[in-house]
Amino acid sequence: MSFTKKPIIFLGPSLSIEKAKKILDADYRKPAKKGDILQLVFKETSIVGLIDGFFLQDYPPTPIEVYNLLKKKGTTVYGSSSLGALRAVELSKFGMIGVGKIFNLFRKGIIDSDDEVAVTFTDYSNFKSEALIDIRYNLFLAHKSKVIDKEAKRIILRISKQTYFPYRTYDDILDKCKTKHPEIRSQVEQFREYLKTNRRSLKEEDAVLLLKRIKKHIESIN
Repeated sequence: MSFTKKPIIFLGPSLSIEKAKKILDADYRKPAKKGDILQLVFKETSIVGLIDGFFLQDYPPTPIEVYNLLKKKGTTVYGSSSLGALRAVELSKFGMIGVGKIFNLFRKGIIDSDDEVAVTFTDYSNFKSEALIDIRYNLFLAHKSKVIDKEAKRIILRISKQTYFPYRTYDDILDKCKTKHPEIRSQVEQFREYLKTNRRSLKEEDAVLLLKRIKKHIESIN
């Protein structure tokens, strides 16, 4: 069997298009909004990867949209990182394939809010806020590396959660922490410095996993 149709990938702030293209040759589209998935039901598609979708700027694709695509014969749908992880949890029993740590965290109920993965963005490279799940990830890694102690980690996370997601940026969060909790000022600055060279994104890592999984799928049927 030969695979000729490019997979369709809905991608935005979780991973840059430049990095994505180095991993997988695909039809990359902007973050999915309501109706985008439904359109694919009536077109020739074999593999769809849902990574990013709208949360605030527009309505996201509904579970029923993705369900209708899953019912289409010969179509495989993957999800990870952001909206894709949420939909994969909801629709895994209907055949949607979830990929990555974020999917598993939602699936196991360790995290349960859309707020964990929501960010605001303007295009592929210029997004304005940080996902709470990525803030958690970097706090975990910084604590593990003894950059911050358990109490500083708890405070920074609490203030991050209290900040409405469109305004959730590291600089604003850390500045608030210094103002409200001067006792951890030095640790806040250590964390800020740590981020300059050690910052990681769980959403990006899961997006990479999804692309590699699709590439392996394509290679297996060629």
